[in-house]
Amino acid sequence: MPDRVAEAMARLASVEPTLCAFHEVFRTPSLEVDPSLPFAGMPIAVKRGERRSHREALVAMGCVPIGLTTTPDGSTPWQTWGRNSRGLTRNPWNLDRTPGGSSAGSAVAVASGIVPLATGVDGAGSIRIPAAWCGVLGLKTTAAERAAVGVFTRDPSLLATYLGITEVSTPSAVWSTDLGFAEVDDEQASIAWQAAAALRPRPVSLLLEDPASDWFAGRCGPNPALDSLFETTDLLLTPTTPGPPHGHDGPGSRVNTALTWAFNLSGHPAISIPAGFDPCGLPVGLQAVARHGREADLVAAARAVLRNHPIECFGPNPPR
Repeated sequence: MPDRVAEAMARLASVEPTLCAFHEVFRTPSLEVDPSLPFAGMPIAVKRGERRSHREALVAMGCVPIGLTTTPDGSTPWQTWGRNSRGLTRNPWNLDRTPGGSSAGSAVAVASGIVPLATGVDGAGSIRIPAAWCGVLGLKTTAAERAAVGVFTRDPSLLATYLGITEVSTPSAVWSTDLGFAEVDDEQASIAWQAAAALRPRPVSLLLEDPASDWFAGRCGPNPALDSLFETTDLLLTPTTPGPPHGHDGPGSRVNTALTWAFNLSGHPAISIPAGFDPCGLPVGLQAVARHGREADLVAAARAVLRNHPIECFGPNPPR
């Protein structure tokens, strides 16, 4: 078994009983890989129920899937939890907090250092929210429909390889704390704003309509306010979430998707970048949104923000 796959399986055996990130672990991961492929022999985790074509594309790049990650099982709200037969999927930074969802297990698999890359599907923030709360990168790609595929990782260079990007330039950026309608904790906004400083954004008075009714009605398509904004800038920066990860008893009345789901309707690519930690030691995310097809600008943003702050692979008190 190649070293990287063996290391991933050993790490999984160590932390999985506590974190419950996997719905299914493959007993004999496929190991026949062309060494010339860009991801030759790299272990990955795959979100349960994800599009088969996305997984096959990564395998064609040399990835070795080691298992299917947890998603909500129908007994709990889709926004919050992952679950397997052993119980709730837990946030590696604080086991009493949720990792977010619905791509919960994939975010935890990367954040806890099991795999360097995991897949996800983002229908309202299902990649970006768990990425923010688990302190990793979470990319949603451009899509013409509400749900978009993407990945989690700790390494911006893996994002570039995944996307086939060889060169990036420095993008221009603007900042909006709340998109004009969301209720965002001051602490989340402050930490995200400090991280955003690496991109030197200028604040804008963006007034979007709350997308809740359009999202539930499945109304996707152009957003004139965003189209106008992206005529003058490469990136829109916001906090990823309005608040920190909550407990396993649920989010209460807070809408965790408030800052993310508008871009599922408009189809814009977006990423959550680790921005730092709140006073409780919980990760905070910075969201960057780009023009359609301009994922390269998101990679550039991730590199700029993380240039002097590499992502840690698990929390200060990792499960033993």
